[in-house]
Amino acid sequence: MRILIVEDNEQIAGFVRQGLQESGFSVDVAATGTDGYALAMEEDFDAAIVDVMLPGLDGLELIERLRQRGWSVPVLILSARRTVDDRVRGLQSGGDDYLTKPFAFAELLARVQALIRRASGSTEPTSLTAGPIRLDLLTREVTRAGKLVGLQPREFNLLEYLMRNPGRVVTKSMILSHVWDFDFDPQTNVVDVLIHRLRRKIDHNFEPQMIQTVRGVGYVLRVP
Repeated sequence: MRILIVEDNEQIAGFVRQGLQESGFSVDVAATGTDGYALAMEEDFDAAIVDVMLPGLDGLELIERLRQRGWSVPVLILSARRTVDDRVRGLQSGGDDYLTKPFAFAELLARVQALIRRASGSTEPTSLTAGPIRLDLLTREVTRAGKLVGLQPREFNLLEYLMRNPGRVVTKSMILSHVWDFDFDPQTNVVDVLIHRLRRKIDHNFEPQMIQTVRGVGYVLRVP
């Protein structure tokens, strides 16, 4: 899952970015409203966190412009403004939720997860299931056919991305943009290496083999 943060305070942006990365998200950060707008138009995101007070283009104007362009990604607004009127203006501008500073990261994380669940129409808020594979988003435990599978953070992120797109062929570039949080050369073999590691844990000694290669295109999780 990929998150856009638009925040000009380096300390806050760094704090939120680190926490989201440790929670398994890929994160892009923009320090101005203008840069945030450009990133939003160029890349795919699952949610955005936008500060109100931004240089160049303030947060509310940024959200309004994105909504006018048909941008439907859920947005969590950050602001030091605490009045009801401020919250109302934020929501009326196109924001989906509003969090005042200072805040606990646990609350921010819970709100972001809730926004993503609502946007995806998920009926199961804490886990994903694809055939015999179950992935718990809270405990970060994975099982196949009831057997616990130990995954490293990047392997977990890749499996989550595949499970959110069952039966859909995803390219290396798509995987790079959602599982990693900075640009890689699309010709690099890091995706192949990670897929190989994940297959050894998810498919080895199990039938059928669920993670399949579509030659010349990418990979797909086939659900039996």
